[in-house]
Amino acid sequence: MISAFSKCGRRATTIGIAAAAALTLAVGMPAAASAASHVAHPAHSSVVASAATSSVKPTIVLVHGAFADASSFAPVTTRLQHDGYTVVNAPNPLRGLATDTADVVAFVKATITGPVVLVGHSYGGSVITGAADDLDQVTGLVYIDAFAPVDGESANSLSGAQPGSALAVKDTSKVFDFVSYPGATGGDVDAYVQQPYFAKTFAALLPRAQANELAASQSPIAASALNDTFTGTPAWQNIKSYFFIGTADQILPAAEQRIMAKRADGVVVTAKTDHLAMLEAPAKVTDLIEKAAR
Repeated sequence: MISAFSKCGRRATTIGIAAAAALTLAVGMPAAASAASHVAHPAHSSVVASAATSSVKPTIVLVHGAFADASSFAPVTTRLQHDGYTVVNAPNPLRGLATDTADVVAFVKATITGPVVLVGHSYGGSVITGAADDLDQVTGLVYIDAFAPVDGESANSLSGAQPGSALAVKDTSKVFDFVSYPGATGGDVDAYVQQPYFAKTFAALLPRAQANELAASQSPIAASALNDTFTGTPAWQNIKSYFFIGTADQILPAAEQRIMAKRADGVVVTAKTDHLAMLEAPAKVTDLIEKAAR
């Protein structure tokens, strides 16, 4: 899931969500930044080539988005394990894009020696876009209602680049609760989506009881994290990418997801799901991940 914030004085007063995610917003943000030119894939690395001919299944590394945790992938994890895949959930502390990315890199390097498919939901998409550049064994990238930025883009700028985000509101006090956290600098705060709003935007197609449970168990994200801009070369320029786009996504509009998928020359699958596609269409999400793994 996703969310983004600008700060005024000691409090963040402008917000938008991403992903995740995850989850972000930038009203009036020009769409030109995300309409980057189409990027063709160069030849895959020897790791990718060898993985394609090997009978060894890659490890599936899941990276959750903002306002979420590893349990958001639970139905997908069960299916992948049933099909013989090793599945791990990488840490995503939701503190800042650079540190969150570094945590994923450190985790994979320390625990996995073979090929890897990185899967990111919402804000987790920004994380895997950077992490894969530092991981030679990554053979595929899967974006689930997720951000796939280029240099200079943030979750905030991308979520507001196209109309349709339910978080594009002027009065953010009706959408978010802000809580100070120890060690915060520059007036940064943790952000939570208010529970009724979460249920009707992030998970409108889920049973209401389940949506309410998810709203109550959400993990906060540092407001500053969703304004953090991606820097460097996005990994999808060199690694094959796959995009699951929820056409009913009220957080990261499908129109923007399509733009990111097109410039990444990604394989696209769509379904009528909200932002939490892993819970609403776990079989279809699993199929796409396994396609990337093959």
